[in-house]
Amino acid sequence: MRLLLTEPFAASWKDKDPFEEVENLQGEVFREIEARRTLCFIFSDKRYFVKIHYGVGWIEIIKNLSCFRLPVIGAINEIQAIQRLEQLNIETMKIAGYGWKGLNPARQRSFIITEELTDTISLEDYCEGCCESKPEFRLKYALIKKVADISRRMHDNGINHRDFYLCHFLIKKSQSIKGSPSGALKLFLIDLHRAQLRRKTPLRWRLKDIASLYFSVMNIGLTQKDFYRFMSFYSGKSLKKCLTDVDGFWRKVEIKGQRLWQKKLRKDDKIE
Repeated sequence: MRLLLTEPFAASWKDKDPFEEVENLQGEVFREIEARRTLCFIFSDKRYFVKIHYGVGWIEIIKNLSCFRLPVIGAINEIQAIQRLEQLNIETMKIAGYGWKGLNPARQRSFIITEELTDTISLEDYCEGCCESKPEFRLKYALIKKVADISRRMHDNGINHRDFYLCHFLIKKSQSIKGSPSGALKLFLIDLHRAQLRRKTPLRWRLKDIASLYFSVMNIGLTQKDFYRFMSFYSGKSLKKCLTDVDGFWRKVEIKGQRLWQKKLRKDDKIE
């Protein structure tokens, strides 16, 4: 068993089973599936999030491995990803506690507690307002550059997100107001439970992340110049070199992003 608890959990749960204490937490359930539950709760007058993993079972593990994907078997993925992002000075969640136990990967129990990121909204929610009221150019430019920088540093250091959408970036509300950004621009990258860590990020996983991001920004009023800016910031190359790369990376991003968009439209049509 591995366990780390910061205050106030370390003192409050002393001589208690932390896994039982986590199960007894009460609050707002954000997501609940068979193998995982995400809960927002208040502890000692402060808000936290906890993700509790119950083990995915051998069927799910074998299914993922048969598709050449590493299965997510617990909280360790998110713990390691947060720690790695912190080393890279990429803003993310702050761990307040974690634990895991059990040698059987199919039945391993684990949890991670993170502090609430206060005074923030998702970039997805912020950008919905941009369609009606265009942001000040310097703010939009800074946001594109920041997202590209986070994407590049993450991928250059062997991390891929696997759920790389605009909703998983949080921005301080004080920096999302109309007008010039005040102070250093901060974006927080969250929801890292499916992240993968390697020495080097394979091209196909870079492509999946960037195509997912492209899909999530297709309907927020960005211009072609905005996309070109991102391409140049992310690659560290001139636009001419981006458009003439022999591997056709950006063309593949566009194709994959468009497929995701068409899939969304088909799903929306079925719901209606």
